Amino acid sequence: MTEPRVITFGCRLNTYESEVMRDHAKAAGLDDAIIINTCAVTTEAERQARQNIRRLRRENPDAKIFVTGCAVQVNSDKFAGMKEIDRIFGNDTKMKAETFMDISHERVIVNDIMSVEETASHLVSGFEGRARAFVQVQNGCDHRCTFCIIPFGRGNSRSVPLGEIVTQVRELVANGYAEVVLTGVDITSYGHDLPGKPTLGQMARRLLAQVPELPRLRISSVDPVEIDEDIFRLIETEPRLMPHMHISLQAGDDMVLKRMKRRHLRQDVIDFCQKVRALRPDVTFGADIIAGFPTETDEMAENTLRLVEECGLIYLHVFPYSSRPGTPAAKMPQVAKEKRKERAAALRDAGEIQLAAFLQSRVGMVENVLIEKENTGHTEHFAPVELDRVIEPGTIAKAKVIGHKDGKLIAELMV
Repeated sequence: MTEPRVITFGCRLNTYESEVMRDHAKAAGLDDAIIINTCAVTTEAERQARQNIRRLRRENPDAKIFVTGCAVQVNSDKFAGMKEIDRIFGNDTKMKAETFMDISHERVIVNDIMSVEETASHLVSGFEGRARAFVQVQNGCDHRCTFCIIPFGRGNSRSVPLGEIVTQVRELVANGYAEVVLTGVDITSYGHDLPGKPTLGQMARRLLAQVPELPRLRISSVDPVEIDEDIFRLIETEPRLMPHMHISLQAGDDMVLKRMKRRHLRQDVIDFCQKVRALRPDVTFGADIIAGFPTETDEMAENTLRLVEECGLIYLHVFPYSSRPGTPAAKMPQVAKEKRKERAAALRDAGEIQLAAFLQSRVGMVENVLIEKENTGHTEHFAPVELDRVIEPGTIAKAKVIGHKDGKLIAELMV
């Protein structure tokens, strides 16, 4: 039996939303549908989406092709001009079951995302091929970083009430998921629009208390200056909150950060890492970094490079700066593309050095590994692991680390 095929570009929030759309399309009987969930974070991401749409049409001449996501939301006219697409809908519309029930009307449905005031929770019973599940707790962003188009694709910040999050997590745990990742666009802004203005930390603390059967909880990308005291207390006292924090860093030079209109400075990141390590010494950090932001000099780039070592950042998502039309940064003096690539390569090399040192420090240790596929999984610190034999996905197994290779721990399962 065939079923809808969903192709996802971009962030973890898109991964969650793709599962919602898969469920809606199944319920509507759209078994021959191909749904492409696009990303607008870079012009390259948008180009790849269009390239894939053309390829999918060539390979599937009779399928219904639906396209949605941030690239559609901010650039609907460009996608509307593609004859390969049967239907186009925006980020708000894609989450509604009725969008998939009746596909006989408008070809393009893209609403004003800034007018959307609520983010509804959507129950997802499972995630295809994963032992880890993502739960949307927030959407949109009230900030206007100069490089970013995403607020115009996602709208203003809005939060999902705790009760709906608890219901979702309970269902996922009941369906065998051992780990949940709380995700959103600007997750540390959680709660300001809800009654009582709960913080992200308060919500996470209540979630863990109300779902004691949840083994592992992760929090996706955080802004270091918006972390509340409840999060710090959980880091110190709650073993079910995994010891890995991913920082929305973007740069490690104060002038670049100011030109990006970020909320933090270099020292804020250092202070954050030091405080978290004091509370939980074994914690690991990842970070998103943009290389070659407009006006960035060699000295500014060096400041970012040094911060990787100073903070011991080991899981880096490095992006050479990509100009987005309609953003303030696109009008700033641009760094040569070759230099952007060089700086990105240097950052990735620095991250790999930090990662190799961390992996070496785990040799001989016993790790709790969430098995995701056959003989692979991740430790509590989010280190990828290759095991000596196959085990049921979704299991949390003890394994002894005997080495590391190609960025992965090599471990033996303990009976």
